[in-house]
Amino acid sequence: MRGNFAGLVSGLVIIGSIMAQADENLAEDFSKSPETSWDYVADTVMGGVSSGQVQFRSERDVAFARLTGTVSTKNNGGFIQFRRKLSDRPDEGVSGVRLLVRGNGEQYFVHLRTRGTVLPWQYYQAAFATSDNWTEVWLPLPGFKASGAMLRAIPVADEITSVGVVAYGRDHEARVDVSEIGFY
Repeated sequence: MRGNFAGLVSGLVIIGSIMAQADENLAEDFSKSPETSWDYVADTVMGGVSSGQVQFRSERDVAFARLTGTVSTKNNGGFIQFRRKLSDRPDEGVSGVRLLVRGNGEQYFVHLRTRGTVLPWQYYQAAFATSDNWTEVWLPLPGFKASGAMLRAIPVADEITSVGVVAYGRDHEARVDVSEIGFY
């Protein structure tokens, strides 16, 4: 009996440890004051004319961020985004980004910045599709493309400094909801 109890406790400690590691890599579930850690950014910082906003909402006990706006490629523009700088970088064992999303059927992107992306236009990018239904999206780090030749080919997990959800690259109306975003 005593051996079974010790085994049970040991198993619970291992499960708890795995869950704690997963929680350390969770960037956001939008339930606890997300407006204090997420910023809206548009191409207007570089002379573009795109416009939009990020709102933090809740429906049926699901908290989420909603990015809406008009993406315009006029005047060398073409993006709106909401972005979070990470106070702690992900573990080196992280292999990708996981999101729970829905939207207006357009393609959107996750942008990662690292310690090596020092210029404002440098990032790593991976695309994802949206639909009217909440969909889980898994984006492995090797699938992220560098924005220029000066960056390493694949972002390194423990060098990631920010994560952003972006409407990018073509003229369109944006509406994308994100209820969870984190690393796996």
